[in-house]
Amino acid sequence: MAFTQEDARADLVAAPGSEWWRTAVIYQIYPRSFADASGDGLGDLPGVTAHLDDLQQLGVDAIWLSPFQTSPQKDAGYDVADYRDVDPIFGTLADFDAMLADAHKRGIRVIVDLVPNHSSDQHMWFQEALKAAPGSPERARYIFRDGKGENGELPPNNWESVFGGGMWKRVTEADGTPGQWYLHIFDESQPDFDWTNPEVRAEFRDILRFWLDRGVDGFRVDVAHGLVKAEGLPDFTPDPDGGSMGGDAEEVPYWGQPGVHDVWREWHQVLAEYDGDRALCAEAWLPTVAQTALWVRPDEMHQAFNFHYLETEWDATALRDVITESLRAYGEVGAPSTWVLSNHDVVRHASRLALTAENPQGAGIGPRSPGKPDPVKGLRRARAATSMMLALPGSSYLYQGEELGLPEVIDLPDDARQDPTWFRTNGERYGRDGCRVPLPWTADGPAYGFNDTGESWLPQPAEWAELAHDVQVDDPSSTLTLYRSLLAERRARTLGAGHLEWLDQYGDEVVAFRNGSLLVVTNLGDDAVELPAGEVLVASGPLDGERLPTDTTVWIAAA
Repeated sequence: MAFTQEDARADLVAAPGSEWWRTAVIYQIYPRSFADASGDGLGDLPGVTAHLDDLQQLGVDAIWLSPFQTSPQKDAGYDVADYRDVDPIFGTLADFDAMLADAHKRGIRVIVDLVPNHSSDQHMWFQEALKAAPGSPERARYIFRDGKGENGELPPNNWESVFGGGMWKRVTEADGTPGQWYLHIFDESQPDFDWTNPEVRAEFRDILRFWLDRGVDGFRVDVAHGLVKAEGLPDFTPDPDGGSMGGDAEEVPYWGQPGVHDVWREWHQVLAEYDGDRALCAEAWLPTVAQTALWVRPDEMHQAFNFHYLETEWDATALRDVITESLRAYGEVGAPSTWVLSNHDVVRHASRLALTAENPQGAGIGPRSPGKPDPVKGLRRARAATSMMLALPGSSYLYQGEELGLPEVIDLPDDARQDPTWFRTNGERYGRDGCRVPLPWTADGPAYGFNDTGESWLPQPAEWAELAHDVQVDDPSSTLTLYRSLLAERRARTLGAGHLEWLDQYGDEVVAFRNGSLLVVTNLGDDAVELPAGEVLVASGPLDGERLPTDTTVWIAAA
């Protein structure tokens, strides 16, 4: 879709409302890689508590914690064995309560990750299912089916796991004979729940209340588009060059099925029982922005991650198009658009924006990947991209470490990798370890200040020293200082509650808009462009006199 004069004149209004989540900047914490108070090499909840002052100084409104519930950690906590407790590697429920209370004292809200599509195979329910007979109530909580073939030796259909290999595993029955098969969209240690079962639905309503009663402010819902499977479980062959989570394919029988919306209406009602504008945010990878907006209709989720924005290439026309469509589609259902550039499942945008080869979601990059990024160009583009994103109306998500300009860690040794994708594809896909390496807090400390012992569950590269928090905190040109400046101006000018008006006088290779009293100009072309008149408030990189260089964003106070 080309950029037109009609687009330039359009006022694109973010839906008004007083709820905090409509305009919040939410910081994702991947607990095992954030900060390690115990010194065992894995981050923990006391580590989070110890750095809440740093997050307050950064200027975020809320934190979202990736899973910390009891888990055998086959998929870094996204395989939950007990939804109502904290895994000992992260601490205790008392540690969680203390962290929550300390966050709230600082005006920081807390969102927890919830994984309803599947459990761990160590969950009590699944262990009961393995001991029970086919057709039993215990097995009805999961998706068990008889196999095909003369003796049931073939899987029920041809579905392929997101992590590689088949999506079915055969069990051995109590009498020792080969038995039924169970479905696992992800690893075989993550059996899928059967969400047509009322017992499953009731259990998760109770789990929501358990955490809401403790005072959490909302939930990020993992695989929110995947709970319901098409009736009959028909065969389906995905595009081998597509992403793993379904965002680039129509009519996938295990993604985006209509029945999932009934689940979110039930959850919406549960949250409505509580004071304080509690929020649900969907991880839903869908083919279009308009389809994603169906997840945030007034009686369903409150937010959905805008993965179409995250996946947009570094191109001015493409960015204008996705911003225009996002504000329009989400606005039509009364929801804010969210904006996000990095998370724990994708290549960090300080590297991704400078890749020169295709990189499907979840594939990762490593030593043998083609089209490796130029780190200087990648960081310059990342700073410009974030500066543009944080000026947009709606809510923004940041991923831990991006405020330090961290790149993807490409040169992890093969024997250090832990992502199930790496193992299930026999090393054909690197997976997501490269964006999950523990953070550097101090340049000279053990494990760069991640802990006091030097232990680290993934190895940290030597260049982490120059990117450490303590090196950047007082440097006026650092990426950390840039983020703090952007967030302070965003809050002072209430940009999240503003509206966007396109400015078209800068040419096709520039993204320029006005949000209230702020002019924002991002130059994606090769040639520098003239700056508009006004006071420069923030620039993502050095300016060339009165000109804006390539891959740079500037915020200017409007006259």
